[in-house]
Amino acid sequence: MDVYSSEEQQVEAIKSWWKSNGKAVVIGVIIGLGALVAWRYYEDHTQTQKIEASDSYSQVITGLESGQANAIAETQAFINNNSDSQYSVLAALQLAKTQVEKGDFDAAVAQLQWITKHTTDDTLLPLAQTRLARILAQQDHYDQALTTLSQVSAQGWQGQVDELRGDVLVEQGNVAKAREAYIKAQQLGGSPTLQLKLDNLAQAK
Repeated sequence: MDVYSSEEQQVEAIKSWWKSNGKAVVIGVIIGLGALVAWRYYEDHTQTQKIEASDSYSQVITGLESGQANAIAETQAFINNNSDSQYSVLAALQLAKTQVEKGDFDAAVAQLQWITKHTTDDTLLPLAQTRLARILAQQDHYDQALTTLSQVSAQGWQGQVDELRGDVLVEQGNVAKAREAYIKAQQLGGSPTLQLKLDNLAQAK
């Protein structure tokens, strides 16, 4: 026997169900559509922000490279206003380079230290760390430079790191450990100057 014996009973059952549940269905549909619209808006807004950040990044970098007045201040403002974007890290790298060229090493150190705290990118992070170590060594902050180098964990950078570590150790007068660092770097395929550096250490005995 059918559950419903006539079409009238089916219609009455539908009406009764709708009366009890229709409001919840309508509200659910409205909430679902609202969430979809909100998500689409978020995606569009996020994409717009990325495009705007890209355009602003290009402008400030152009200003830095051409030496425009207030370029450093404008680049710093861009970094502050886009701190959650990788564009801010790229801008900070370029700003640090400009500051080094101007002899403002303390500002460059601060910039590079900021980068190490705001990116985990396998290319940008070790680049910032090694540049930071070079500047610290140039400022005779050898221990800080070595500590910074010890924090570089990205594969593919170890040859450069060991060579730079050797350079720092040479400046400290630690010839034995410098030689070890250079040999390790050479084994990892370091720069062509490594053999010259090792020869110089041999002559320094």
